[in-house]
Amino acid sequence: MTGLAPIDSLAVLAILAKATGYGAALVAMGGVLFSFVFAKRADGSVLQLARKLAVGAALVGLVVLAVRFGIRAARISGMGLEGATDPMMLGFVWESPLGTAAIWRGIGELALLAILVPRIGHWIALVGTVAVAISFAQVGHALGEPKAGLAVLLVLHLLAAAFWVGALVPLRRAALVPDGADLLHHFGNLAAIGVAVLIIVGTTLAFLLSGSVTALFGTAYGSALLVKVAIVAVLLGFAAWNKVRLVPALRAEKPGATHALRRCISMEMLAVVMILLATATITSVTTPPVNL
Repeated sequence: MTGLAPIDSLAVLAILAKATGYGAALVAMGGVLFSFVFAKRADGSVLQLARKLAVGAALVGLVVLAVRFGIRAARISGMGLEGATDPMMLGFVWESPLGTAAIWRGIGELALLAILVPRIGHWIALVGTVAVAISFAQVGHALGEPKAGLAVLLVLHLLAAAFWVGALVPLRRAALVPDGADLLHHFGNLAAIGVAVLIIVGTTLAFLLSGSVTALFGTAYGSALLVKVAIVAVLLGFAAWNKVRLVPALRAEKPGATHALRRCISMEMLAVVMILLATATITSVTTPPVNL
């Protein structure tokens, strides 16, 4: 298929590492955003969970960042896994866009750890969230043209996605606490704005990278992107069902509403994992049609 790179064991490892790194970044950024936005609305245990998840995800992200360096060095060296520790190959990777992205992401994820520090720590973590988002604009398909436009769109896309993804586990906990339904209702109202941003920005990014609708068919990038869009549509369906039916049922204290809502949020989490894998595949082994 046009625009598809060879998929070997190292490519698979790269995809898995990227997906894990993406997920860790979104959960870390989202935990900070959730804590910041709902500081006065959420139950203390829910906020604490969001902050702990942010810290844990940031630490995972730092580890994955180091692993990705080794995988990248192995892929470009042609020596297999032996190349993962070759100083010269690692030096090449450090001098590549991945090195620049690593600086932004490393600093950002370290700053995210400050979320556990009261007051000033929250602001430091918020700055770290922006830094992590910017790091993704330093590498991959975001380096195409128009570079500045792609960078801004990608940062907005990531922040909107992080707000949603990072809130899933805390919201699942909120379904069990008093007044949790009110928090879920308020989140649904804000998430509607986030979804609009995701759709508009995502569509614009897809157009800029594909060049035309016809380019989505017959290319590896287009096929993978269509799969991702299909999974996103399923995710949006779950979210809409939560907002329209399950959250109102929880607020009305209907029997079984808590279990149904928590189960639906779990399905959202599964859809997110699939989207992360699709995204990692797109950025690892496909070339945007505009670059073919």
